[in-house]
Amino acid sequence: MQRQISLGTEPVGSLLLKFSTPAIIGMLINVLYNIVDRIFIGQGVGPLAISGVGISMPFMTIIMAFGMLVGIGGAALISIRLGEKNHAEAEKLLGNTFMLLILVSLLVTAAGLIFIDPLLYMFGASSETFGFAKDYITIIIAGTILNSVGFGLNNSIRSDGSPKTAMMTNLLGAITNIILDYVFIMQLGMGIKGAAYATVISMALNTIWVLRYFTGPKSSLKLRVKNMRLEKSLVLGIFSIGMSPFAIQLAASVINVISNNALKVNGGDYAIGAMSIAISIAMIFLMPIMGLNQGSQPIVGYNYGAQCYSRVKKTLYLTIAAATAVCVLGFILVQAAPTFMMRIFTPDADIVSIGASGIRIFMLSLPVVGFQIISSNFFQAIGKAKISLFLSTLRQVIILIPLLLILPNRFGLLGVWMSYPISDALSSMITLWFIRNEMKVLSEDKCKEADEVLKVG
Repeated sequence: MQRQISLGTEPVGSLLLKFSTPAIIGMLINVLYNIVDRIFIGQGVGPLAISGVGISMPFMTIIMAFGMLVGIGGAALISIRLGEKNHAEAEKLLGNTFMLLILVSLLVTAAGLIFIDPLLYMFGASSETFGFAKDYITIIIAGTILNSVGFGLNNSIRSDGSPKTAMMTNLLGAITNIILDYVFIMQLGMGIKGAAYATVISMALNTIWVLRYFTGPKSSLKLRVKNMRLEKSLVLGIFSIGMSPFAIQLAASVINVISNNALKVNGGDYAIGAMSIAISIAMIFLMPIMGLNQGSQPIVGYNYGAQCYSRVKKTLYLTIAAATAVCVLGFILVQAAPTFMMRIFTPDADIVSIGASGIRIFMLSLPVVGFQIISSNFFQAIGKAKISLFLSTLRQVIILIPLLLILPNRFGLLGVWMSYPISDALSSMITLWFIRNEMKVLSEDKCKEADEVLKVG
């Protein structure tokens, strides 16, 4: 209980550092799943194999979407209930989150395996890349339940006040994945299947670690069988809050499909591989933003529930400042050394040439992306799911998809790369309007003094 009370009493800057640092490290470690896979595949299998992984990305984003729908939705509500001192309801939410993750994962696995062939061709596979894509994603889909449960419940560990334990979950999986990638691909010659097996095994270890936490002595919230009986109100609440990140990920899947097909038409299979690498490089800088989101979410949720609005706003401002600093650094590095970054993934001259020029355009608006992502997540953390959903889909769907459908017809391959920074810039300007209005609403601070809060605990 004391860990949760600290969310409303400790200095905001210290809390954000304490919660976000492990989350950022965890997310950077987590991105190694994709980056290491692509490096080993590019160096050990070949350039078309990288394109095959790029084609399979819509599947992977869909799997993560459902994990976010339940996992992030549940974690946000758990934080708010803990802020309201409703521990029993928080435990019910944890049990419902666990059961929903299992049920949703089984449905996604069944649908994915049944429709895998036509979906891969719809996602942009050619006769040369289909085999690589299918070999890889079939194994990943079969391990969906391990991915969703481990990833989904890890968000609740942060809400329980244990960010370092959540970081260790990602660390365990990433180290395992790196080691197994090297063994399976470089030593045993298992090709792209080796990368997939390495990923699934690492996901299994993550799941075991998370379940041990919620059934062991270190957690204040316990995973109890009696709380796994689904309650309609809790399920609807989880889905309502989780709908925003779910929509973002589903949108990302749609974007991948549209982008892959535009790349295939205007640049061929190698252009798909170049975009796949560019996205991996972008994730190096975007994952810290996701870590800041995860670190700030329990702080914002708890203090919003306790009506400590001054702490809510301060958390938002500090998080935006940190996210912007990361994005500006990423922008400088990409503009300075695009060719070097591409060559880390593959020695193939065609992919490097396409990607080095494209990634500079792709990340032109990176400095404002952090603000847009943090602000969208802020509305989710305070329970305003509709605004969060709109702002999230604004950047990934409402603006970007039309651009991807229009600009390539006018500018060819250049139009694909141009679509992303234009969407980032426009969505950030609209998001700023919503944030300014919300800050006016949160003008009256109603929280109790720190010593009174401590007495309640």
